[in-house]
Amino acid sequence: MSHIFFARELEGVVTWWSIKRRDGVSLGFTSHNQNLAFGDMIYRAAPGMIPSAIRRTASLERDAVEVEGVLSHNSISQKDLEAGRFADARVAIGLVDWETLEHATLFHGTLGSVSQEDGAFSAELRSAKARLEIDLVPRTSPTCRASFCDYQCGANAARFTHLCPVISVDLERNSVSFAGAPHAADMRDGQVKWLDGALAGVTMQVIDADAAGVVLDKPLSVEVLPGQLAYLREGCDHTISTCNTRFGNAVNFRGEPHLPGNDLLARYPTSSG
Repeated sequence: MSHIFFARELEGVVTWWSIKRRDGVSLGFTSHNQNLAFGDMIYRAAPGMIPSAIRRTASLERDAVEVEGVLSHNSISQKDLEAGRFADARVAIGLVDWETLEHATLFHGTLGSVSQEDGAFSAELRSAKARLEIDLVPRTSPTCRASFCDYQCGANAARFTHLCPVISVDLERNSVSFAGAPHAADMRDGQVKWLDGALAGVTMQVIDADAAGVVLDKPLSVEVLPGQLAYLREGCDHTISTCNTRFGNAVNFRGEPHLPGNDLLARYPTSSG
């Protein structure tokens, strides 16, 4: 039989919170003033965490959750937040009796976008119901809807992924150059996944590339040093021309490049005289 919380006037109940990142790192916190260990995890004391509202409904609308203070814990660094290490992390929130360690889960979901305001970080919490809002019906588009080298694209990821060491870093330009990197034109819209150093495990998107290196969408660190390794995945602009001429993969193109657009509907007949 599950534990019934708040059945008595005085009860030792606190909130717990767990974050499981995509890179395998798991963190646990509790609003208690001492660490608690249950469910194969240690939940660190974080009295500043304030659960203001957790609302669960039977409808299909996503549940509302408001929690303040958890992103200010010492184990969550500003550098990791800015690098996107917590993006799409799995989140669980619940209650625990600090004497018996009986616990229950009130919320399951994922961590959404993280923003910074007045020196403090805040994050959007998306409940599991958010998956119901995903539109599974494909829409027509002139460009390919598949992600490069995924199962729909069919391109061999090993062929377009390169292990390269860092040559130099330009923090002002937020760019980095690699030894043995593909041609700059091939790296546009690609990605860089760091294997060691301060950014190990972080994946960054390439927003521009030239002879000086690749410009990335997330801030680089002074701790990125020459010799550090990263996987470089070439990019694709998702056009039928690139798919056909560069990759020879037009048979797997997931788009409708020759479908007439809305301008066809706006046309009207004119007199030829």
